[in-house]
Formats: sequence, structure tokens, C-alpha cells
Amino acid sequence: MNYPEIVEQLTLEEKIRLVTGYGSWHTYPVERLGIESIMMTDGPIGLRKVDEGETASHVSVCFPSGCLTACSFDRDLLEKMGETLGEECQAYEVGMILGPAINIKRSPLCGRNFEYYSEDPYLTGEVAAAYIKGVQSKGVGTSLKHYAMNNQEYRRMSYDAIVDERAMREIYLAGYETAVKKSQPTTLMCSYNLINGEHASESKKLLTDILRDEWGFQGAVISDWGAVHYRDKGLAAGLDLEMPGNNWANQGFIRTALADGTLTIKELDTCVDRIITLVKRIVKHPAKFDFEKDHDLTRRIAEESIVLLKNKNNILPLAPETKVAVLGEFAVKPRIQGGGSAFINCYGVDITLDQLKGRGNVTYSKAFPSDGDTWEEAELEAAVACAKEAEVAVVMAGLPDVYESEGFDRTHIHLPEAQNLLIRKLTDLGIPTVVVLQNGAVVDMPWADAADAIVEAYLAGEGSGTAIARILYGEVNPSGKLAETFPLQLEDNPSYLNFPGDGYSVRYAESIYVGYRYYQKKRMNVLFPFGYGLSYTTFSYSNLRLDRSEMLDTDELNVTVDVTNTGNRFGKEIVQLYVSDKGDQTGRPQRPVRELKEFAKVALEPGETKTVSFRLSKRSFAYYEEQVKDWLVPTSEYAIEIGASSKDIRLSETVKITATKTVPLKIRPDTVFGELLRDPRTKQYTLDNLIKQEASGILSFSPEAIAALMDHNPIRGLRNFSNQPPQRVDEIMVELKKLAGDTD
Repeated sequence: MNYPEIVEQLTLEEKIRLVTGYGSWHTYPVERLGIESIMMTDGPIGLRKVDEGETASHVSVCFPSGCLTACSFDRDLLEKMGETLGEECQAYEVGMILGPAINIKRSPLCGRNFEYYSEDPYLTGEVAAAYIKGVQSKGVGTSLKHYAMNNQEYRRMSYDAIVDERAMREIYLAGYETAVKKSQPTTLMCSYNLINGEHASESKKLLTDILRDEWGFQGAVISDWGAVHYRDKGLAAGLDLEMPGNNWANQGFIRTALADGTLTIKELDTCVDRIITLVKRIVKHPAKFDFEKDHDLTRRIAEESIVLLKNKNNILPLAPETKVAVLGEFAVKPRIQGGGSAFINCYGVDITLDQLKGRGNVTYSKAFPSDGDTWEEAELEAAVACAKEAEVAVVMAGLPDVYESEGFDRTHIHLPEAQNLLIRKLTDLGIPTVVVLQNGAVVDMPWADAADAIVEAYLAGEGSGTAIARILYGEVNPSGKLAETFPLQLEDNPSYLNFPGDGYSVRYAESIYVGYRYYQKKRMNVLFPFGYGLSYTTFSYSNLRLDRSEMLDTDELNVTVDVTNTGNRFGKEIVQLYVSDKGDQTGRPQRPVRELKEFAKVALEPGETKTVSFRLSKRSFAYYEEQVKDWLVPTSEYAIEIGASSKDIRLSETVKITATKTVPLKIRPDTVFGELLRDPRTKQYTLDNLIKQEASGILSFSPEAIAALMDHNPIRGLRNFSNQPPQRVDEIMVELKKLAGDTD
């Protein structure tokens, strides 16, 4: 909906004020024309409402962080969380919550990974869309953030992300695309950083060409707080609202740009119209919320998301009569959320030790602190002595606040040494040991083989204490699965050599091979794979059916599979569907071994079987082809794989797909191959530049001619090292130079 009649009545100064915000948290009002001011607050796991001029935020309910909620693989659950947050916003007279945050987990070191969902773009987009749908169903706005390539905290306001177009589309933008197309977020928040030499806040390609023209985004684009570089350039690119407001210098830039013609009044009016539309989309209504009811929902979300990583000899669940030694200060000072703008002034926090004592025969020893890595040897020894008097030791481990937060990245993925020491002492003594982790991101576990059970609780919100206790004692059957890969060591991560960059730029050299896509392509062992998680029951898969064996890439494929609970207790299984290109990829862009393309969470009673249905479209099989700037499906045979994780594939069937669109194999001066022909210093074509074998896929030559292009040899070397006749080599060289734009 547009409001040109209102825009026409605004003065120039009112227009400029509307696109620059009003204080720290509001949009600018124009009361004479019925344009109200709306308030926004930080999110996305609760309301961090701070009144103008104040520093303390209002008390709110703290939900689990994104690192955990994504492990639920549950769209309905995320939508319910969004609905609850929407009602709380209405009750607090907040018009928009700043979330969800969906940047891809490129590196385990990113300080804000606790807030983000996953390393996988499909899972990210699906859970984000559900969250947005829930919030906006209550008349409240959302802000999908941080667009884009905001994958680290180090120099986040100024680094330049150097990323290829295919990786950008397939990995880093795909989640935003899904959320925009499925849920139309009220706003989208642009990031601080540059992308391939251009500020995100000034990128017409990102903010208009892709976001609006391709994806059909109908909302407004706002800046991250302080992310604007040149306001006039941002307006021309499609950045509608600068936050926070009252930036008089940037308002001056707008006036100057209008005067000298570098910004048109039409471009300004377009952004003004979007701000008016944003305000009109916010529907205020009287609302109340019940703190206790919402607190209970935080617990339920945690229970649906916590991941059981190991359970040797079914040591879990614990029996009420079992003597349990609970060790570690996290038991009494739980870490439930991350730091920075997402920090919530909690309504109330369930203490894990209290909940455990209410269910069993429990003793406690501090062992180590929850706020750092200093410890007393006497406390460790006291903890060991406590464990010796028990039948099972439960170590409440995790990362202190000072280890991870918005504003800085981690330098390693280790737990505090005191925790590792204690766990090793216990396992060396043969004491059955259960480790419960409270962390916002991946950690290594040098004791993983020795521990009897491992429970990944991440940052589980204010109901975490009850959720953990209910899972340990079997009142709840764990059903979460990892939304990220746990590598054996940090050095295994594909971004390791290029993170966090040289201070000015960051090369995304791993391209599309992020997370499990990389580990599986390299056939590397990992600690725990993407999509992995155990249950107190067991499940079997059978009867995988495809509704066709051959199809065009424009067709849809219907897939069904039966899932059975083969154990003796109620449980929920997350069924994952992966697509794998099984064709010969020689001479065409390489594909990951498999990619997640669908999932469903299924609740089953003992012995019960349910049929799960999926529908796959062209995008389920496509990759992004930079030459034609479109999604293509190569003619090939594709495996439809059903798995319990990315490494545990239970069933597979194949479908042959015929492409209706192919790539024209040619060179243009603006192609990647054209850049390979250029001298990197002079940008001129020379006979000393290398011919790269990967460029052969875009040549308009016969296979025989392509064979003449020797890998790692310069163009001039073709005469000496080619297996082609000299006359044909000369023809190739002439054609190469001609197609590359060299007329000499």
C-alpha cells in the first residue's frame, strides 16, 4: 500500500526528518497528517525496551537464544514464540522488535553466533519466516537482520567482505530470500560492513535490485544503529530509515544532494512513502500478558530444542533414587543468554540445582566459577570427593559471559581449563559423568570419548533450569538436533585461514563450502555433524516414495516417507530431506555432497507410524549460475536422501531431471575468466597471465580445443606445451584475446 497523497502534503523538512528517525528508538511523527511515531526495541529473544533518556530496560521474559531455538527444527514452535513476543510488544506499547538475526555461522569464532540460527541457509530461512509470521500476526513489526555478510564482530563497522556471487546467493542471502518471500517482514536491517567494496547501506544491488525487484520485498529498509555512511547515497540505493535519529550532518547531506541533483526528490519521496507505509502497518491494540504463562513457554521451547549428543549405556534418564553429584557454579548461576543488544532484564530465572534437587537425590559442589577461568585446586578436589560419594556426576559446564558477546569475536573454542580438568579427573577415576553445556556457540570437547553423556543446552532462556532437569530425569524426551557442525578442532573450519581478515577486508575464500557442505566434501571427521541429536527412544524409516522418476526442472516432486517409533516411550523425530547431485560434474560447477532442502518434526507414541510428506521445487535442485545471474538445474540424476542427520542417511531414491535452460558457454570481458586474464596489478591482458582449468567451463570451444588450455601455464606457453597443432593453438590465442576484449 502506498500513500502518495500524504507524501505530497509533506514539507521538505518533514520528509528529511521522516527518513532519519526520531531519537534512539522512534520514528518521526507528523501529527497533522496522521503519521504516528512508532517505538522499536532490541530483540529478538525478548523485549529490551529502554525509554528515552534511560539506561535500564523494562523487565521482560527471556526466551532461548537463536543458537538453541533453531535446534528445534520446529516451525510451529518458532511461530508460537513470535506470537508471544508480539503480544508482549503490544502490552508494552512497542511497535517493532528488532529481530530475528539470521546471519550464517561462517566461523565458530563469531562473537554473536549465539544470536544466529545456523550454518545452513534453508533451516535459517524457514525458522526465521515462522518467527516473523508469529510476531506480525499480532500487528507488531519485525526487523530481519543483519543484511548482509555480517559474520563477525571484529571491525564489523568497517570490514569489506569479499565474496563471490554464487556463495552470496546460495549461502548468505538465501535465508533472507526465504523469509522475505514467505513472511514479508515489516523491515529489513542493513549491516555495518562493506560487501565487495561497497557499504551495505549504499548498495543498490542489495537494497533494491535483489531485495525489492527480485524478491518482491514490500517493507522498509532501516540501518543498524550507526551503520549509515553517506545518507544521500543510502537513500538513492533504497535505505529508507536511518537509526538512531537526530543526525543533523546526514540531514545536511540530503539537502545538499537534492540541491546539486545527485539525489532526486522522487528517490526521497519513495523512501518517505515506505516509512509511512511502515507506520500504517503497525496495528496497536490493548493487550496483556501473563509473565508466568510466557515464562512456562520459554521452558517448553528449551525442552523441544535441547540436544542429547551422547548417552552411553543409557545412563540418561536418571532415576529419582540415583545419587547424583551436581558440580559447577553454572548449576546455581546459569548462563541463559548472550551479551550485547540482545541482553534481557529477565522476569525470573529457574535455578538448575533447585530443579534437580526437587526431583532426585542430589548433592552439590561449586568446583569452578561460572564467570571465568580461575579456580582453586581445593574446590576441584572437593568436587571430586563429592562425586566419589555419588553414583553419577553431572557437570554443569559452559562458557562464561566474558568468552562471547556482541562486540568481539572469540579467539578459540575451548571451555575454561578448570572445567576440562574436572571432567578428566572424573572420567579417569571411572565415575559415570554427564556433561551439560551452557554455551552460545561451538566448543571443543577433548573428553568427549570418555564422558558417558553430553547434553547441549546452549543458552536456553529463563526456563532453562527446569528444562534441563526435566530432560535429565526423563520427564521430557530430548528431540533437538544440531543446527551447526561441531568440528574436532577449530583449525578444521573452512574459514580458518581467512577469519577475521587483515583488518580491512575478509576473503570468503571457502565460497559455498560452509559448515557441513565443506566437511562432507573433504570427507573430514567431525565431533558431531549438522542435524545430529539423540533420543531416549529409537526411530526407523521406511517406504520412501517419489511420485515420479523423471521430470523437467520446472516440475515439482512429491516425496513421502514413513517414520516409526520403535522404542518404548513417546518421542519426536526430526526427519531431514537432503538433495544430492549424483551426475558427473566434470566441466560444470561443483556441488556439495548433499544439501538440506526440507525437514519435519514428527511426534510418535511407542510403535506408532506416521507418513511424512514433502514437496520439492526447482530451487531444491538448483545452484546459482553467475554467468546468467539465475538459478539453474543441470540435467542430471539427483538422490532424494532421508536422514536422521547430515551424515546418517537412512533411505535414498533417485530422480532424473532434464534442464529447460542451459548456460551459454562463452567469454565476455566482464566474466570471471576475463578477470583471470587480467594482470592483477595493471588490469591489462598479457601473455603472461595464467590459463586456469576452472575457466574451461565457460569457453565456446570444442573439447579438443579446451584440452589445449594447460593448467598453471601462461597463455604464451600454449605454443610450447599444447597437444594441439600450432595453427590451432594460434587460432585459440586469437579467439581468447578477442573474446576477452584485447584488440591488439
